[in-house]
Amino acid sequence: MTTNTNQNQINQTAVLDGFESIAWKWMRYSGLLLIPLAWGHVLIQDVLVGVHSIDLDYVALRWASLGWRVYDFLLLAFAFAHGVNGLRQVLNDYIRQDSTRTKVTWVLLVLWFVLSLIGAMAIIGGVRIPEV
Repeated sequence: MTTNTNQNQINQTAVLDGFESIAWKWMRYSGLLLIPLAWGHVLIQDVLVGVHSIDLDYVALRWASLGWRVYDFLLLAFAFAHGVNGLRQVLNDYIRQDSTRTKVTWVLLVLWFVLSLIGAMAIIGGVRIPEV
């Protein structure tokens, strides 16, 4: 009886270090966290409440609770970060120069941060816009 020595060999894969490793892990973790957040949102808003009942008063009543504000902020943060990271990965497929990739990554990071901050201020209510 002969044995194949190739079966005993271990396949090794290079592990990414630094930013790419964090971005790769973030896509997996945020995707897993988005599943219950997004499905919970759809179940509550579209099935239990119904889109015909959602108006400004409903949103104001819902956001009166800190728990709903945190829930909506987490949904916004995970979904937007997941999407921006996916956009970065798609753009990296088409951008050949490392310097351009770095610039695009920084632009997307700043865009993500600014828009997430604006969204957080809207949800949490940290800034009030005076009436004119």
